[in-house]
Amino acid sequence: MTNAILLSLAGLVGLALGGELLVRGAVAIAQKLGVSTLFTGLVIVGFATSMPEMVASVQAALQGAPDIAWGNVVGSNLANTLMILGISALVMPIALTGGGRRDAAVALAATLLLWALAASGVGARWIGFALLAGIVIYIVWRYLNPAAAALEEAGEGPKVNILIAGAQFLGGLAILVAGGQALVEGAIQLATLFKVPETVIGLTVVAVGTSLPELAASIAAALRGKSGLALGNVVGSNIYNILLIGGATMSIAPQALPSDLAGTQMILLTASAVFVLGLLWFAKSIGRLVGGALVAIFAANVVLVFA
Repeated sequence: MTNAILLSLAGLVGLALGGELLVRGAVAIAQKLGVSTLFTGLVIVGFATSMPEMVASVQAALQGAPDIAWGNVVGSNLANTLMILGISALVMPIALTGGGRRDAAVALAATLLLWALAASGVGARWIGFALLAGIVIYIVWRYLNPAAAALEEAGEGPKVNILIAGAQFLGGLAILVAGGQALVEGAIQLATLFKVPETVIGLTVVAVGTSLPELAASIAAALRGKSGLALGNVVGSNIYNILLIGGATMSIAPQALPSDLAGTQMILLTASAVFVLGLLWFAKSIGRLVGGALVAIFAANVVLVFA
């Protein structure tokens, strides 16, 4: 048991540290190459901040534990929408300006597609390739239609030498891979020790762990009075998780999604996606009361999953 806990903790630390280094290196390289702020925020930062979830899910698929991978996809999206958005609103109420509606609609469509896959019991490598094609189409659409995007700024940051930036990127990637492998191995051992399905571990331990870097970034943004960035990060991350990470997982392990995800978890995930879209259309802000309710729902769901 001690070994499983130590592996899991080491994996979480590795994902957090590796993710931070990877993002810093990626942003610095993009700035050095003169890439636009929008494209940097959308592709470079968006992809880099999804790497902890990506690495953990791919490692799980490669190690013959796709249930952990899919649990991580669903659990990370729930953590984004309920935990991260809720805590951000508790730190600083989020003003809504109406931007990001189309992205929220894409996130809802991707969620409904994921639910359909879970309910159908269908799994095939071509589905994984189709999901990966979907994220490419989304990126191109966002690049060609910047007005449709929620505002996401990568930030200028200090000037960094290209060699240092490259070292940060590669070092972060290496730490991410090692951390992801350790976390998955520890998660599998924990599932065996406590006799719970691997999907449950993916929905909770792995999902929350891989979302910690995004949580830290959202809290930091809220404390600086930029809490509105949290909403854009949540919506964008949810799209990446389903299309990019789900696509990679299905391509590596072309198996049907765990049947237990098609019930309560997908209902809650879809409801949260509808809620975010509704907020963008009809609300002017996300206050602390709503933020507290979101966090409470997330905590109750974790208890429900283990129960």
